Amino acid sequence: MKKNVIVFGLIAGLIVSVVMLTAVIACYNNPDFTGSMVVGFLSMFVAFSFIYVGVKNYRDKYNGGQITFGKAFSMGLYIALVASTMYVVTWLFTYYLFIPDFMDKYVAHVIKDTQASGATAAELAQTRADMAIQAERYKNPVFVVMYTYMEILPVGILVALVSAFLLKRKNTVVAS
Repeated sequence: MKKNVIVFGLIAGLIVSVVMLTAVIACYNNPDFTGSMVVGFLSMFVAFSFIYVGVKNYRDKYNGGQITFGKAFSMGLYIALVASTMYVVTWLFTYYLFIPDFMDKYVAHVIKDTQASGATAAELAQTRADMAIQAERYKNPVFVVMYTYMEILPVGILVALVSAFLLKRKNTVVAS
């Protein structure tokens, strides 16, 4: 099980990390770039499809074609954790080494979008206050890690649940 978790977790982590780096570069160089959120979530679902592949591979090749929901879910969760950790580490290196002004640009972008949406003065003030709090929190690496895990891990957990449900197969004894 460990080998499958590591192999499929690394594959999924590589996919989300490469797509994230590509999107960050595109957004950083062109703050008006649209579609990055859609691309991000699609890449997460594509990468996390390796949860299904990894659990199925383990079930069929190493576990006699059977797996319980709990075992399948725990394996999927571990694959998601490996991939998510790669994503978080990639973001930490990218953020701290190459784009330490990311939060300033992000805050400016959110405020600009809020203004462009025709928000009222009160809504704009609330957005500014919310973004100031987020920018302050982002100065603490613990919050950077937490926010980054919150981006990706829920998607992995969801895919692990669905995969476990679809792949569970108990030993069926036929009575004669």
